Amino acid sequence: MVQRKKLFEGKSKILFEGSEDDTLVLHFKDDISSVHRKKKATITGKGVINNRISEFLMMKLSDIGIPTHFIRRLNMREQLVHDVDIVTVEITLRNAASEGMSKRFGLPEGSPLPRSIVEYRYKNEELKDPFVSEEHITAFGWATAQEIDEMVSMTLRINDFLSGLFLGVGISLIDFTLEFGRLYQDDGSVQIVLADEISPDNCRLWDIRTRKKLDKDRFRRDLGKVEEAYQEVATRLKLLPNVKK
Repeated sequence: MVQRKKLFEGKSKILFEGSEDDTLVLHFKDDISSVHRKKKATITGKGVINNRISEFLMMKLSDIGIPTHFIRRLNMREQLVHDVDIVTVEITLRNAASEGMSKRFGLPEGSPLPRSIVEYRYKNEELKDPFVSEEHITAFGWATAQEIDEMVSMTLRINDFLSGLFLGVGISLIDFTLEFGRLYQDDGSVQIVLADEISPDNCRLWDIRTRKKLDKDRFRRDLGKVEEAYQEVATRLKLLPNVKK
C-alpha cells in the first residue's frame, strides 16, 4: 500500500498529497464538532454522506459556470481536488434568521430576512472566527476588493441555484457558509474558485413543511438523529435511494 503524505487535518476532513501535479486528496471523516471543538463526537457514515452530497452539488454548480476546486470523487470518502491557496475569509449568506442571528437581532428564528444578507468571518480558529467587514479584509490583505467582489458574486449565484434545488425536494436553505481559494494558472493568472465542501455541515437546511432541522444544528443543539438527518438530505437529492426516510 502506498503511504500518502498527510498535509493537514481539520475538524471534519483530512488533506493528503494528490497523485497528480497540483492536486490534493480530500478525505471526509465521521468526526463532528461545535463550539470551536469543545463539543465533539463521531457520527457513523457522516463522511461518506457528505462526500457524496458535496460531489453532487459541486458538479451541479460547475454545470452553471461556477468554478470549483473539485475534480472527481475517488471513493466513498475521498475526492481529488485542485491545490488552491485558501482565502482566509469565510462568506456566510443568510436567507432567514438562524439561532445566532435571532439572538443578535431579536428576530424570531427562521423568519425570512428582507433580502439575503452576506457576512464575512476571518478564518482563524484561535480567534473563534470573528465577524469582519470588507474594510478589515482589504486593510489586512486577506483579499483584494476585486476578489471580494468575485466571491460575493459567486455566492449570490450559488444561493439562487441551491435555494431552487433544495426547494424542489422540500427543503428550505436557511443559510450556508462558503470558502474560496486562489487557483494559479499555467499562464500566471489567478482564478477565484469555490473550495472546501457543501453539505449539511456548512448549510442550514430545514424541512419546508415541518421546519425539522436536517443539518449540523441537530448536533449543536442536542436534537439527536444527526445521521438520519444527513441521510434524509441525501435521499431527497436521490443520492441514497435505498435509505428510508
